[in-house]
Amino acid sequence: MSTQDYDKQIASDIVAGFGARPEMLVQILQAFVQRFGWICEDAVRQLAGELNLSRAEVHGVVSYYHDFRTSPPGKHIVKVCEAESCQAMGSRELSEHAARSLGVDMHSSNEEVTLEPVYCLGNCACSPAIMIDGKTYGRVTTERFDAIVATLQGSR
Repeated sequence: MSTQDYDKQIASDIVAGFGARPEMLVQILQAFVQRFGWICEDAVRQLAGELNLSRAEVHGVVSYYHDFRTSPPGKHIVKVCEAESCQAMGSRELSEHAARSLGVDMHSSNEEVTLEPVYCLGNCACSPAIMIDGKTYGRVTTERFDAIVATLQGSR
């Protein structure tokens, strides 16, 4: 989504769905990311106004949580679990491989892909785990990672 794709009326409807209550900011931001893909500066301004918060308060919450992107994501979201169980089973090496293979650093995007760490996918028995576009995969080796990513080629 570019800033021009941001729809203020849809945003207002999301805020209204949470009763325009400032204590619901995290949930509202989650809904924004689900709907728009990221939190643009227009959204921060609008949320501050509609929730009677300062822009600094909204920005502080946005910048604190990893899942609130402030730039547009790629077409596919790739998350590599970096929690203890996955680390013990090789997720650091998998993260490095993913970055090289996808051509993006962790916490960054290009048009095709966003690569992010995640700190537990709840798939510890099948470590290391990844999530691509909301689907979790377990026991992911570098070879399996490449095979999974290759299946995305047709949907890119």
